[in-house]
Amino acid sequence: MNRLGSATSPYLRQHADNPVDWREWGADALAEAAARDVPILLSVGYASCHWCHVMAHESFEDEATAAVMNENFVCVKVDREERPDLDAVYMTATVAMTGQGGWPMTCFLTPEGEPFYCGTYYPKTPRGGMPSFTQLLAAVTDTWRNRRDEVDQAAAQVAQALREQGDGLPNSELAVGPDLLRHAVATVLGDVDPRYAGFGGAPKFPPSALLEGLLRHYERTGDEQALQAVSRTAAAMARGGIYDQLRGGFARYSVDAAWVVPHFEKMLYDNAQLLRVYAHLARRPANDAAGQALSLRVATETAQFLIDDLGTAEGGFASALDADTHVEPGGPGVEGATYVWTPAQLTEVLGADDGAWAAEVFGVTAEGNFEHGASVPTRYADAEDTERFDRVRARLREARDRRPQPERDDKVVTAWNGMAIVALAEAGAALARPDWVEAAVRCARFLLSEHVIDGRLVRASLGGVAGTAVGVLEDYAWLATGLLAVHQATGDPDWLEHARRLIDTAAAHFADPDTPGNWYDTADDAETLVSRPRDPLDGATPAGASSFAEALLTASVLADSTRSAHYRELAEQTVQRGAIVLARAPRSGGQWLAVAEAAVRGPIQVAIALPHGIDPETAELTVAARRVAPGGAAVVAGAPNSVPLLADRQPVADRPAAYVCRGSVCDLPVGDPAELEAALVSDR
Repeated sequence: MNRLGSATSPYLRQHADNPVDWREWGADALAEAAARDVPILLSVGYASCHWCHVMAHESFEDEATAAVMNENFVCVKVDREERPDLDAVYMTATVAMTGQGGWPMTCFLTPEGEPFYCGTYYPKTPRGGMPSFTQLLAAVTDTWRNRRDEVDQAAAQVAQALREQGDGLPNSELAVGPDLLRHAVATVLGDVDPRYAGFGGAPKFPPSALLEGLLRHYERTGDEQALQAVSRTAAAMARGGIYDQLRGGFARYSVDAAWVVPHFEKMLYDNAQLLRVYAHLARRPANDAAGQALSLRVATETAQFLIDDLGTAEGGFASALDADTHVEPGGPGVEGATYVWTPAQLTEVLGADDGAWAAEVFGVTAEGNFEHGASVPTRYADAEDTERFDRVRARLREARDRRPQPERDDKVVTAWNGMAIVALAEAGAALARPDWVEAAVRCARFLLSEHVIDGRLVRASLGGVAGTAVGVLEDYAWLATGLLAVHQATGDPDWLEHARRLIDTAAAHFADPDTPGNWYDTADDAETLVSRPRDPLDGATPAGASSFAEALLTASVLADSTRSAHYRELAEQTVQRGAIVLARAPRSGGQWLAVAEAAVRGPIQVAIALPHGIDPETAELTVAARRVAPGGAAVVAGAPNSVPLLADRQPVADRPAAYVCRGSVCDLPVGDPAELEAALVSDR
């Protein structure tokens, strides 16, 4: 047993029995490296990472390899999901040195934490021009001992380059308005895969934030090409193997361009973002009724996947399901073993007739679309016999549940849970699913209870026990946005107050005082690293800055008058900084696009004043507003003066009245749901 057994990260605990004398990152590890005058071997990964498991099995579980590591290095293991700040710094160095990044990430550092050699996965034996891991260890040790001047010089140069790359987004003369957004969308649409949908080629990742941005653009402009790009991509993913056709939920990405064969890990952040998109798409009027029904089905199944498969006893949501399944106890993981089928396996579960029918419906063939003649189920056509389909699917799901299952990373990450709160609250309110709203409320209560300590956020918890890693900007941004979504769904002003506190704390500790609108990803009083990270580009999860822009913009129309102007100013400064992303790299600016679309439109606010005794959840105006309001709009229903957005707004003739505003310009109140719906699309 090394020093990882008590870690709050399941990934670190996976390595607790390694013969490697692993330590967690911290001052003690750096001090030991200085005292022993040896480099730090930093290994960064995450619990559901397939190649992390491969390298662990090949090298970290090997006694001889571990002996070399222990003798010549201070070995530090980091969970990138728990410490995104460390991951960002050293991934930047890895990409700079090798031209590519990925996990596991393997970095060699001076005792001061400065990197001098970085890479990713290294095999146990040499192959494909890549040295073995032990060869690399020997080379680094020799260089450290015999060419120390070169090491120190390289480390100093890399550290300086990291600090120089930490500049924020530059000032720009670009105006965030219809012309820039039209340019950004046109550029993105130029990258649409005309055959398989999505953007670019293999591997294909769900472009979650980009789809939300394009959908908001369609709502503002009526651009049918933007809607088509969203609809085709959503349908292609929903019918492909990247979507779990038996249980719901999306895998991390597909290895092919056609969305067929997934990398099987299922991440909370993907599914939360995609729930938001599919629920949004499901409530948009469309000529394609089948496509709308598909979006509704996928939204429903994805929400249930979050609640059933990722929900924790404390009310939060776990981070991920592993890509691998341990078929044999103690043996190496097998990717996809839980999920794939052969025709014979279908027949074994269902019998000959239903087995053959299921093989046709789910695209399971004798040749297979995966490995060893097995197939990942797809669903490229809807079964006409829905009763038979539901029966067959339930039996297959039950049989699959009896198979060995992938491990679950039970770590509850603040930012990703915030995304889940946003998606469940928005989708639950719009699609009349109060159980989803309640799941969002439970999660919000848990995070406020256990992840807020002395007014500051922690990054993650495990089993209800808070970790020591401090929250980063995206944690504050997404939890605040989630609380604002719950405030809108419930009308409870307490959620608004909690969100305000988080936003004010983030504004005080993450701002760049020299360039308004720029934000660091780590707080001003967080641990000092080689460089203070800030990445303005959206990746698998949106950038901290673009995420905080949404929190600020939403708060600006929900907060009281003493704070709304301040939040609006910060939001405008931040969105203006993102203009250069939309101009030059819009594929990496999906969240920037979504926020900018809302900002250009006002954002829209719908305040529904209700007479005493009318239930806000069932009032016709509330139902209509939540169904039709575009993405990024704020919708609140309740008694007059019960929350800031309803201040001085009264029912008309003792009947419910909806007040629609765009920015600071408001329409006359309306009392008819049809009139309200017309008002919400009148500026297209």
